[in-house]
Amino acid sequence: MRYEIRVDGHLSETQSKAFPELDHVAISGHTVLFGRVVDEAHLYGLLARCRSLGLRVVEMRQVPE
Repeated sequence: MRYEIRVDGHLSETQSKAFPELDHVAISGHTVLFGRVVDEAHLYGLLARCRSLGLRVVEMRQVPE
């Protein structure tokens, strides 16, 4: 499964290193993290990392492979 997770603001270098398995791009005030998510547990782990870093998730969606 491939996912996009859009968070508010731009990630610092330290924050982006917390998601080594995902690529990211900054777009108009948001950062989009994207990449392959292995399973539901991995997805919840990514969301927990966002929360622990104080990132506000604006949108999350599964995208076609």
